[in-house]
Amino acid sequence: MNIQEAKKQIKRSVMIYLTKDEYGAYVIPVEKQRPIFMIGAPGIGKTAIMEQIAEELNISLVSYSMTHHTRQSALGLPLIVHKEFKGQTYEVTEYTMSEIIVSIYDTIERTGCDEGILFLDEINCVSETLGPSMLQFLQYKTFGNHKIPNGWVIVTAGNPPEYNRSVREFDMATLDRLKVMDVSPDYDAWKFYARKSGVHEAVLTFLDIKKDDFYIADREKGAGYVTARGWEDLSEAIKLYEQKDFPVDETLISQYISVPRVAREFATYYALYSKYRSDYKIKDILKGCESAEIRDRAGRAGFDERLTITGLMLEYVQPEIRRNILEEESLRALLPKLREMKQAVKQGGLVHDLLDTVKDYFEKRMKTAEAAGKISFEERSINNYSLSFIRKCFDLLDVSNADSEEGRFAEVSREYQRRVESMKASVPVIQNELNNMFVFLERVFGDDNEILVAVTELTVTYASARFLSEHGCDGYYRHNRRLMVFERNQELMEEIEELDRKRNEKHSS
Repeated sequence: MNIQEAKKQIKRSVMIYLTKDEYGAYVIPVEKQRPIFMIGAPGIGKTAIMEQIAEELNISLVSYSMTHHTRQSALGLPLIVHKEFKGQTYEVTEYTMSEIIVSIYDTIERTGCDEGILFLDEINCVSETLGPSMLQFLQYKTFGNHKIPNGWVIVTAGNPPEYNRSVREFDMATLDRLKVMDVSPDYDAWKFYARKSGVHEAVLTFLDIKKDDFYIADREKGAGYVTARGWEDLSEAIKLYEQKDFPVDETLISQYISVPRVAREFATYYALYSKYRSDYKIKDILKGCESAEIRDRAGRAGFDERLTITGLMLEYVQPEIRRNILEEESLRALLPKLREMKQAVKQGGLVHDLLDTVKDYFEKRMKTAEAAGKISFEERSINNYSLSFIRKCFDLLDVSNADSEEGRFAEVSREYQRRVESMKASVPVIQNELNNMFVFLERVFGDDNEILVAVTELTVTYASARFLSEHGCDGYYRHNRRLMVFERNQELMEEIEELDRKRNEKHSS
């Protein structure tokens, strides 16, 4: 199965393990909850999907790499206690609580959430001395004398032996107590995640052309490797290099992509990508004022170049869409707090003190999500935006001439309204850019694959799908219907609206 299918199966398993009966007891007793064992090649996203599952189910996540653990840190240290049996006192060895179990209780204390996932990576690479204890843990959910708390589901992961010399293969008796999932690299599955995470368009368009280079793990020593993790980390480096105007060359790329041929080919492609970005004047295309020369050149371009041009337009417009949606969600998260402030001011509250309370709320929400190990990019962005808004309000109050608390709150309210208007003003700009993109694609490429690529990318990306659902785009809907994905898009919109409803309920709680 691919990583997205594995995510679906694991999420369902966690949900049934955490299902309770009418008396509040878990329907499947803890001792019958088989730990999940994901086995797959390195760097395909096993840890990433665990973070996503924890966030989506609103539970905590505690992660450990078992290669870093000794028998003492996993089981606890021995200590001598005195016990009496039949009137005689004996010295007995017991163990302090395992560091891993302590982390679970610490997480429960910090977050107030009693349920979560304990994710143990590289489970089949534990040291020889720890091996028997790990097998006992998988069977009985105990480290030493201490049991995993009820409400915590065990998910483990490991690499097949051909990828790691340290692997200890489980015997049939152990495997029969696990839910085993074999996970294989799959570009199309990873791309869905990559779109949501904002992976650089150059990486995605390159891999669209050369899917076989998405994942390479040659077993021969020194042959090199390419992983999903490597592409994602390279993407982040490229974005920051571009911001600082550093050269993105083979020297940088080979630090993440260790197969020389792939690093060399991507370096060549990125150089062309950057050249096309300049030559085609993408901003002019999206403003609808490109020259006839640009249209003529694009019309004569080969398949790879056409795909790159489409990717460049998406590279420009998708971040704008994402920024608009995140700003909208952030303003929605702030609104109930500002309404509470308004009422408190009417009752004599001080605006400065009330802003401090709102700041504490968002800081605590951020810390709680981080402690639970499940904070997403979107959640972090909303909290950071909200905190930046509050800092701006403090700055405004420092220079305000208002002589009453109502007047000072009016300063806060005006800043909020200014941001709302700015967010709304960007909507028609983005709509116009999207329409101009489709006009260009129609005029230059007709009904060829490039329009299919554009419609598909806009449909499967959360931010753009939501933007189109709320604000529309004539060019998109024209081709969306023609390509017979309209019905599926409506299903996606309903799913997105349901996610929005749950997110809003979470923010208001």
